[in-house]
This record gives sequence, C-alpha cells and structure tokens, in this order.
Amino acid sequence: MNQFSPVPDHGEPVDDKGHPRPRRSGGRIALAFIVLLLLAGTLGYGSWRHFQLHAEVMATAEARRETVPTVRTAVIRASAPVRSVTWPGTTEAFAQANISARASGYISRRNVDIGSRVKAGDLLVEITAPEIEHQIAQAEGTLAQLRAALLQAQANRDLAQVTWDRDKKLVQQGWTTAQQGDTDRLTLEARIAAVAVASANITAQEAQLQVLHQQKAYQSVVAPFDGVIIQRNVDVGTLVQADSTSGTFLFTLAHSDVIRIQLYVPQDDALGVSPGTQAVVRVPELPGRDFPGQVTRIADALQPGTRTLLTEIDVPNPDHALSPGMYCRVELKIPRTSPSVIVPSEAVIFNRDGLSVAVVEDGVVHLRNITSVRDLGTSVEVSSGVKEGDRVVLNPQVDLADGYKVALRADQPKNDQKGGQKGDQPKS
Repeated sequence: MNQFSPVPDHGEPVDDKGHPRPRRSGGRIALAFIVLLLLAGTLGYGSWRHFQLHAEVMATAEARRETVPTVRTAVIRASAPVRSVTWPGTTEAFAQANISARASGYISRRNVDIGSRVKAGDLLVEITAPEIEHQIAQAEGTLAQLRAALLQAQANRDLAQVTWDRDKKLVQQGWTTAQQGDTDRLTLEARIAAVAVASANITAQEAQLQVLHQQKAYQSVVAPFDGVIIQRNVDVGTLVQADSTSGTFLFTLAHSDVIRIQLYVPQDDALGVSPGTQAVVRVPELPGRDFPGQVTRIADALQPGTRTLLTEIDVPNPDHALSPGMYCRVELKIPRTSPSVIVPSEAVIFNRDGLSVAVVEDGVVHLRNITSVRDLGTSVEVSSGVKEGDRVVLNPQVDLADGYKVALRADQPKNDQKGGQKGDQPKS
C-alpha cells in the first residue's frame, strides 16, 4: 500500500478500492414514519378523549338542568304587634330627699336609725335651742306693749274726733276762730294716722312672733313622706347649724313603695315608646320573679349626642323586694309603628347584590331582595321584599339561581313548615 494513501475510517463502509461507500436513508425514513404514526395516534386519542369529556360534561349539565333538587323551606310569618327589647338598668327610689337642719342647737332626741321605716309626719329628731324660748317671750312682751299703744292711740283719736265735731259747728257759727278749727281738724287726722301706725306695728310684731314659733317648730324634724332612712349623719348631742345652703345634713329618706328606673332608649326603638308602654323588670338575684311596670314619663326629645330617649318606668314595690341601687334588666313591650315580617336567618343570602331570599312559587325559585330592620339572632325582621305567607328556601345552595325548579322536602320539621318559632326574640 502507498504510504501516502489515505487511511479509511473503519467506522464507515468502503468499496474494493478503499473508497467510502454512500450511506443508505432507508432506516431514517422508517424511523420518521414510525414517529409520525405515534404522533398521529396521540393526537387522535387526545381528540377522542376531549370530545368524550365534552360529551360527558354536556350530558352532566343536561342532567343537572333536568334534575329537580329537593330543598327545605319555611313560611314567612308576620311580626307580632308588640316587640320586646331588653336593656340593663338601675333601680331608683321614687322619691328621695336629704333632710337638713332648719334650726340651730343640739340634738336632744333621735327616734330613727338606718333602715327605719317612717310615715309622713313621724318625729325623727328633737333639737334643743333655749334662746328661741327667750326670743319668743321677748317678742310676746313687745306685742303686748304695741297692743296697749294701739288702745292709747285709739283713745286719743276718739278724743280728737269729739273735739272736732264740737268745734266744727262753732267755727261755722263764728263763735270760734278758723285757726282753732284747723288745729282741731289736723289733730284728728294725726290721731287717726297714729292708730294706723300702731296697728301696723302689731301686725309686724305678730309676723315676727310667727317666725320665732316656726323656728321653734323646726326643732322637731319630721318625715316629709313615707319611706325608709338610708343614711344617718347625726346622733344625740350633735351640734347642728341652720342654714339654707350649708345646714347640717341629718338624714337621707327614700320612698321605695314604688321603684323608678331610667332608661335611654335608642332611636330605632324610641318611636314606639309612649306613656303606658308595658315593662317587665327582672333581677338576677331574684330568678323566676317578674316585676311588672309601665312607662310613666318620656323626655319627648332625643339627646343629640347619643340619639337616645330618656324614659322613666315606675314599678310597684309593695313588699319592698326591690331596693334602690339594684342592677336589673328591663324588658319593654313596644307596639310596632310599621308592619314587618320575620324571615329565618338560614334563608338570607348575602352577596354583592345585597341581602336576598329565594322564594318558591309553584315549584320555581324567585330571588327577591329584602330590607332588614333588625337582626334577632335566629331570625331577621324584614320591612320589604317579601310578604307574609311566602315560602323561602333554607340554606340555599350556592348555584341556586332565579327560575330554577325545586321540590319541597316532605320530611322537614314542622316548625320549618310553619315558619319557625312564634314571637320576636328580645334584643339586649
């Protein structure tokens, strides 16, 4: 072999002269054909599965359209003519007064203590003030002097009257000078004025004596009304001072035969509150006992800051089971001012369109928007959108739409068929 001849690549086929032979393309074509067949088969299978799944989905949708779901419903009922609302409150005495001293002196006698029940006019304490007795004696002596002075003035007046009656005729006949007549006439007028002054002095002295007697009466402190002593600040021997602004504070007297409770009713409930509205008071420490009462006074104006109405309730308390200052809960039975219906909370649908319910009419669902007045917990008070007697779906499915056909469950509880419990739930 020539040393300059090229050495053939043993990885390629060569002819007899050592030249490389051309490759055959038959294997490549076969491989490509197989790949195409596999790709076509895959695409065909995928298209077949796609159409098969689409057919199944359409069949399922058609089945769902043709299937009538069974739902549980309730009948909407009208709201009761009276609704109950409950608020916390505090009992107060119907009347309560701080009794202070009107006379200065020492306490010589005390008849009551904390918890004592008294009647109007009962003596509470006695105050000793000897100087009042002396002032009264002096005033009585002065009054006697003034009365004597009045008698003297009346006598002088009578004498002047007689003198003038006699001299007046003499003056007219010329037997007495006119000057003497003027003197007698003016003397009579002076005597008459002196009598009037003496009478006025007696009236003034009698009034002063009445003041002293009233001060003496103030030494006996009596109860202004029936009640119970709830506070005592004095004892026998205590020095008390009489003053209109800083007099000694003796007792606090409370009238608890009737208990008064003040409530601040919100605006949404205040429109139905008026004198005579019935109320029930309950105390946690007295379970099972209700204390009936009624609204007696309202402010007739809402407070601008809180939009609440001041309401006073009087509760009879003949056995004194209620005491002033107790915590209680007050249930007001407020007459409705506008009609409404009660919808179970389970039937309310909340979405971007607001609140609505699914009403069933002749087996077909109709979605209706509602206006909620208040949430009562297990039910909702509604003012518009539905009416009494409408049947609504409870716990409606998510995809329930207007126009769907439904069937009513035959085994639903009776209270669902009748529209739930009776009466509105009181709110706190």
